[in-house]
Amino acid sequence: MMRTLIRGGRLVDPARRIDGQRDVLIEDGKVARVEPNLDDDGSCTVVDARNRLVLPGLVDPHSHLRDPGFEYREDIATGTAAAACGGFTSVACMPNTKPVCDNAAVVEYILSKAKREGSVNVFPIGAISRGLAGQELAEIGLMAASGIVAVSDDGKPVANPDLMRKALQYAAGFGIPVISHCEEPSLSADGQMNEGFVSLRLGLRGIPSTAEDAMTSREILLAEYLGVPVHIAHVSTAGSVAMIRSAKARGVKVTCETCPHYFLLTDEACLGFNTLAKVNPPLRGAADVAAVLEGLADGTVDMIATDHAPHHADEKDLEFALANSGINGFETAFGLSYTRLVDGGVVSLARFVELMSLAPSNLLKLGRGTLAPGAPGDVTVVETGGPWTFHRATMRSKSKNTPFDGATMTARVAATVVAGRVVYQVEEMA
Repeated sequence: MMRTLIRGGRLVDPARRIDGQRDVLIEDGKVARVEPNLDDDGSCTVVDARNRLVLPGLVDPHSHLRDPGFEYREDIATGTAAAACGGFTSVACMPNTKPVCDNAAVVEYILSKAKREGSVNVFPIGAISRGLAGQELAEIGLMAASGIVAVSDDGKPVANPDLMRKALQYAAGFGIPVISHCEEPSLSADGQMNEGFVSLRLGLRGIPSTAEDAMTSREILLAEYLGVPVHIAHVSTAGSVAMIRSAKARGVKVTCETCPHYFLLTDEACLGFNTLAKVNPPLRGAADVAAVLEGLADGTVDMIATDHAPHHADEKDLEFALANSGINGFETAFGLSYTRLVDGGVVSLARFVELMSLAPSNLLKLGRGTLAPGAPGDVTVVETGGPWTFHRATMRSKSKNTPFDGATMTARVAATVVAGRVVYQVEEMA
């Protein structure tokens, strides 16, 4: 029997309203006991969590592992190693692979490879439309039977409202969420960054915030009309936050996520034609950042996702208009978010754990996000107090496309445990 004892830490488990010193004993991959001062009989792997936080394993509802087809950017082995370093014990990966994850065979490939090579739990997200072409529904039922946890055409908006209506109805029948990349393509066409003073200064074609807002409005209207849920990906605008807040108040089944870069950076990060800050949706203005922070504080924004989007250096070291969009996020999301949100006084620690563990688990129905006895033995151990400086040279991801090189954080992941197995430890703990 494999036994792991996480000893001496401050357990924060909002699902059980626990915040206090507890030891966590994991046996055969499941939480067995959660009590103060558990004894080690000598058979346990012991993780010393004294003066550290012990959290339910972090869950990322939105990432890109690039496997199959783009393994030169990332693959399941390197991506999950990076996720473990960032404290994530479960990640859901988007379907814009090659071939597209729009059928059961690709789902089964991802799950099989993740079982063989992955450091953390991997949950595939299937495509809404065949080939991400937005013309006809993918094989949602067969993919659901094979193990997808959601559907999305992330990276491409579903421009056809009737197709999205059918997707919402069909996915609801299988009990899986639809994750919408909200972008009206006729408004964003050929845009390179947020439309505003900075785009004007750089001479780049802008993407107006209404491109996101228009599609957010459509998804809310469809969900309200049909009475089914919809999840809005990577919210970045004040308009979207306001519409989601209003929709929730009148009972619409809408949830949403945002990403660290949307509450840490503005479009000024693109000055100097910095392609490491090029992302889709684009970094917005200061008013949008303030609105996203307010949404996190008041519960409008349900969770934090990384939108981990690794790219090869050759795909970023280009003219701004030619460079790929995306930020590598697994290894920075927790530390940056904790620093800004918890130490910055935006949210409580319990709310933060909910944002990064319980809420995404609930969205995808993973049965995680808590360390109740019988739950999966997935744990993130965190060291706080800092400061620590992040260096891209130390990244475990295959790609290094981050605008946060040199960023200072007040928290870092000290250990990551998946099903009782220690998959990452900082050197000081090793």
